[in-house]
Amino acid sequence: MVKAWRKEVDGIMKPELVRPADSEKITINLGPIDLGQIDLLVSEGFYANRSDLIRTAIRNQLQAHAEVVRQTVARRSLVLGMHHYTRADLERAREAGERLQIQVLGMASIAHDVPAELALETIESIVVLGALHASSAVKTALADRIR
Repeated sequence: MVKAWRKEVDGIMKPELVRPADSEKITINLGPIDLGQIDLLVSEGFYANRSDLIRTAIRNQLQAHAEVVRQTVARRSLVLGMHHYTRADLERAREAGERLQIQVLGMASIAHDVPAELALETIESIVVLGALHASSAVKTALADRIR
């Protein structure tokens, strides 16, 4: 369980425990020379496996560009980290007559007990740079609002 911050409708930020996805899988294509060099470093014990080297390389690049990421997050008003929307969150938004513009860098999740109709009533747009977790019914209903 991870403590993630979520924005309450009344404007107060409160912590909530959410279970993160273990990881997201990506696929990359590499040429035989790059792949051979990776295998050489793995066989020499520099890395445990190919994935270990690739994760390390990605983290190093993200570290090298950390300031650009920080500035862009601030400029675009993105929520950084994990943001979980519960059924109660969306019901409060509906009662307040508010429509959410979800903008997250990291992971956004919409609880699986949220009906598609409630999501349609309360979510104006979704921009997630990372991963969006929601039921297939909610994702289908909001397909034209997800960028």
